[in-house]
Amino acid sequence: MKGLKTYLIIGSIFLVLYIFAEANRPKVINWTETLSSSDKIPFGAYITSNRLNDVFPGAKITPYRQAVYSVIADDSISNSSYVIIAPSIDFAKPDYDVLIKYLREGNDVFIASEDFGKIFGKKLGIYTKGADNATEEGIPAHFLSPWLDSAKYYTVGKRTGNVIFSDFDTARTIVLGSNKQHEANFIKVKFGKGSLYLCANPLFFTNYSLLQPEGQQYASTALSFVKNTKNVAWDEYYTQGAENEGSAMRVFLNNPALRWAYYISIFTLLAFVLYEVKRRQRIIPVVKPLENSTLSFVSTVGQVYFERRDNLNITRKKILYFLEHLRVEYNLKTNPLDNEFIENFSNKTGIGPEFAAQLVNYINFLSAQQYVSNQQLIDLNKLTEQFYTKAR
Repeated sequence: MKGLKTYLIIGSIFLVLYIFAEANRPKVINWTETLSSSDKIPFGAYITSNRLNDVFPGAKITPYRQAVYSVIADDSISNSSYVIIAPSIDFAKPDYDVLIKYLREGNDVFIASEDFGKIFGKKLGIYTKGADNATEEGIPAHFLSPWLDSAKYYTVGKRTGNVIFSDFDTARTIVLGSNKQHEANFIKVKFGKGSLYLCANPLFFTNYSLLQPEGQQYASTALSFVKNTKNVAWDEYYTQGAENEGSAMRVFLNNPALRWAYYISIFTLLAFVLYEVKRRQRIIPVVKPLENSTLSFVSTVGQVYFERRDNLNITRKKILYFLEHLRVEYNLKTNPLDNEFIENFSNKTGIGPEFAAQLVNYINFLSAQQYVSNQQLIDLNKLTEQFYTKAR
């Protein structure tokens, strides 16, 4: 219990210090590249998702947290455009097949991502990589369309523009934009009546970018290549996961304060368990020693005989116990108690012949009596005790 109190006191002190530090520390900017429409952090896409109608006026913006196959096949969206902005995507074959069919039917798809997955590389030969001259400030980008000012470069900093297309099919691909090193970062691939627009720099569509004039211009210009349809599908699957994947733990881990509170709780619980499982010295119980009841027994028996005043019985028992002692300890024959016995008795026990004769004669005398007085019993007891003292 004392150890537990010490643990609780130390834990409480650390908890108070942590709360004080958390309350007084400056708010740390979260630079995680989530590109989620629910995130207002610099690299979230909250502004983009809420300002899509500026690029697609009058269109109905519908968010989806399902895979491409489920959105197109199950909801049967038609005469629409599809916008996906995510750090990376990786379509399964059914997703890719239904997307190509969707494009051939005359719909446009816009995807901004730094990695387009294996199937885009296998089917379209499209791959991305980091630019050779990538810096923390990013690389300026511009558009190559003859209807736009190709001399205008857009830069917003924070690594924006650092990703390029390292390989693509030049026979079927149109380059719509590049960086200052003339490396393609925005392309278009035709499929039937529809077009697939791919941008390798999704950071241009983040909150951080759209809060700057050049970032606003680049994002709105890039999205304006997509046809203005009555319906626009806004993807949230590749940034937030499927709709049924939400859980309380995701809320904890996505919030820095709750995340650290969760980690501290796990740490303190682990410390408590490790502290408690260490081997302890078991409490040694106090064992009450066994009581020596011999004296009590003798006292009780003596009191019984004293109350009965049966001196003869006591005398015979004392004689009987005494002779038994001689037989066991000295190997003496105690029948009869004659002169020969007295001589052997004296020799083996080491007592004098006179005392030996006195003790044996007195035993013979009392053994023949039918009544023993108190004094006679006392005298017998004195003689036997004297023998125990003198005998070797």
